Amino acid sequence: MSDIVIRPMKDEDLPEMIRIWNRVVEDGMAFPQIEELDEKEGYEFFHQQYTAAAIADGRVAGLYILHPNNIGRAGRIANASYAVDAGLRGQHIGEKLVKDCLVQAKKQGYRILQFNAVVASNIHAYHLYLRLGFVDLGIIPGAFQNKNNEYEDIHVMYHTL
Repeated sequence: MSDIVIRPMKDEDLPEMIRIWNRVVEDGMAFPQIEELDEKEGYEFFHQQYTAAAIADGRVAGLYILHPNNIGRAGRIANASYAVDAGLRGQHIGEKLVKDCLVQAKKQGYRILQFNAVVASNIHAYHLYLRLGFVDLGIIPGAFQNKNNEYEDIHVMYHTL
């Protein structure tokens, strides 16, 4: 695999981004969404704030979406979600996405990046976030229902920008 470039998404990236996103939703172990995105929903979803694509060998290898976590007086807190192509996981694409997201969030005037629901069994993401300086505020027990209808704990985490 060639070098990975993280850049703002382009509309021509959307089919691959939707495919990658839907795979994570279908896996049912990390995202709270249950329904997959169709083309129209994907267009609207990925245009809600700032979305970036990780490009490797000329194709989308992963993505993140950055958006407000709250409004008004708490509007300087961002939230983000990340997805990596299932066939390319384990190649540090997620790490590059998170690092770029931290830079972009600060550029956009956010003061904090907060994750509301890091699923406890998603240990690779959890350890990545800790390594990158995120603080684990604590666990909400049994708050995530995975695809197997089991309830898992979630971590609430943040990073000061």
